[in-house]
Amino acid sequence: MAKKQNTTGVGIRSKRLALLLLPSLYIQVKDLAKSKGYSVNDMIHKLLEQAVNETKGAHTMKEFELKYGCNPNQKPAHLDMLDGGDLPFTILNGRPGYINFMDALNSWQLVKELKEATGMPCATSFKHVSPTSAAVGKVLPLELKKACFVEHIEGLDENPLACAYVRARGTDRMCSFGDWVALSDVCDELTASLIAPEVSDGVIAPGYTEKALEILKAKRKGTYNVVAINPEYVPKKQEIKEVFGIAFHQGRNNFKIDEALLSNIVTENKELPEDAKIDLIVSLITLKYTQSNSVCFAYDGQAIGVGAGQQSRIHCTRLAGTKADTWFLRQHPKTLNLKFRADLGRANRDNVIDSYINGNEEDVCADGIWQNYFTEQPERLTVGDKKAWLASRRNVALGSDAFFPFSDNIKRAFASGVKYIAEPGGSIRDDLVIQECNKKGMVMAFT
Repeated sequence: MAKKQNTTGVGIRSKRLALLLLPSLYIQVKDLAKSKGYSVNDMIHKLLEQAVNETKGAHTMKEFELKYGCNPNQKPAHLDMLDGGDLPFTILNGRPGYINFMDALNSWQLVKELKEATGMPCATSFKHVSPTSAAVGKVLPLELKKACFVEHIEGLDENPLACAYVRARGTDRMCSFGDWVALSDVCDELTASLIAPEVSDGVIAPGYTEKALEILKAKRKGTYNVVAINPEYVPKKQEIKEVFGIAFHQGRNNFKIDEALLSNIVTENKELPEDAKIDLIVSLITLKYTQSNSVCFAYDGQAIGVGAGQQSRIHCTRLAGTKADTWFLRQHPKTLNLKFRADLGRANRDNVIDSYINGNEEDVCADGIWQNYFTEQPERLTVGDKKAWLASRRNVALGSDAFFPFSDNIKRAFASGVKYIAEPGGSIRDDLVIQECNKKGMVMAFT
């Protein structure tokens, strides 16, 4: 029988509580209280509560004190439940911050909803409160494995959760640098081992195997944030947000996204295959957790380009389309054949690949520059190479979180291989948008 843990004065191991037991250090507690805007008594209470939570380990808690809020000057900051109940998650390692929790809680909702809609294990990569991608657990084709540098990973094909993670994290590797990961299922050893080498802030999942937790706790010198969420937790139907001292009350966005939402096909072409339905569902659920305006391209069970938070719909489409193009071009034979130097780090490698494809800040193929990154001078990826490769990529799905006001969005989407579209409709120019889809043989559903 396990010994009952002592949470009174004799058995407490917290350094914070040890400090409180030394009267000579009272002044430090007083200064800490002042810096956080608390009274000394409140500060002592919070430190005692924190000490008990630390001693309990993976037990429930009612409040979690944050280092600071959205910005370092926003103190004090903490999390709690409005009804005074227990928080629906457990911090197994690290100390997540304000933005970390925003990413964690939004990303968990995404994968939970996506699994309910598709029946498949799911993963997402979040950065600054928007997903860089989301994916279901479909086996990766060889070219995509190579583009994600996992072609030698044994057991990957047999692990849908690991496949979903590789897809989500590998979609937009530059935007996923320092991401937050969400997994729909219990994190296993293989998935944890794939998370381990990536630059990431944390992960949320409904649970972790013993070996997976061991791997994740060793990440980032033992400070990696690992959060376990209660998968049965359901928030209240009404939510509250405060802005400038004013409380906004609204019903939670429980709008259900599933195959039934795609039944109103308004184009002449009405052939919507099952794979396209899954891609459109991936796209629409991903959009639900972005900052509007947003457009999302999806292909083969994953979001491949997210254009979020733009004021103009066409800019959303252009941004998402460019990211989708880059995802496809990462799988071009010339890109896969790049000979990187062994001492080039993962993040630098990703930057170089992006420059190779998009011709960004420097010409990585030029004499005097390529030697910094490669063991041999790479063959250029020409404009003709790109056009030919992208012309062969078709059957991409696109979701939009609002109507397309002009047909230019359709033209730009088609240039990146889009054939299937789901958008709400309701524009005064819907007829022109539908007409453009018909010209290109596309399928569009009004949601």
